[in-house]
Amino acid sequence: MKPNGTLSNIPPADLLDLEEIGDDHVFNSIETPLRKDAFAMEDEVKIELIEKHFRHIMEIMGLDLTDDSLKGTPKRVAKMYIKEVFSGLDPKNKPAVTLFDNKYKYDQMLVEKDIAVFSNCEHHFVPIYGKAHVAYISSGKVIGLSKLNRIVEYYSKRPQVQERLTVQIANELKQALQTEDVAVVIDAQHMCVQSRGIRDSGSSTVTAFYGGKFENEGTKKEFLSYLGM
Repeated sequence: MKPNGTLSNIPPADLLDLEEIGDDHVFNSIETPLRKDAFAMEDEVKIELIEKHFRHIMEIMGLDLTDDSLKGTPKRVAKMYIKEVFSGLDPKNKPAVTLFDNKYKYDQMLVEKDIAVFSNCEHHFVPIYGKAHVAYISSGKVIGLSKLNRIVEYYSKRPQVQERLTVQIANELKQALQTEDVAVVIDAQHMCVQSRGIRDSGSSTVTAFYGGKFENEGTKKEFLSYLGM
């Protein structure tokens, strides 16, 4: 599978639920699937509706929402969904990127590694967590280091498939940095594997994208050597 780069194979542990999830386990599009009217509703209205429906879910499960510990949970979950863990769905939360001239004429790769990834599997809505490692070779412009972290964070904060997340980050970096020479590796653990189904707590999933000069084996090996891979 090579959408503008190279993705590693999905480990067997993550293929166990194919009958349940079907062909959609492997992403069909680089874009997150959204309805055309996804942003027609204000955030506060979304929170109000999610609170109502999540309260109903809890009641169906038999939970007593008059309990002090539970009565605020529907509102907390609703706010968390819209304002935090799925805030990357809304384009208004996309980080602004400012480029600077590469005054030092630095022409080697720049690597930002061990960027925290906190996302959620779109098949079961349970956490995906791990590390992202990104690199680029300047085409004449450089980007503030924190913006690399914010790009990873933005695309992570939505229901995701790790393969899609990897490509979305890479494409955003290519566009922002005006270069094809980018690389992204994500090493993550999936709670849908660890806490249900096979319940394998020792496995992780690695996905990778190599574009431009990073498709050269020597450049790729140099990048991976910085990661200890």
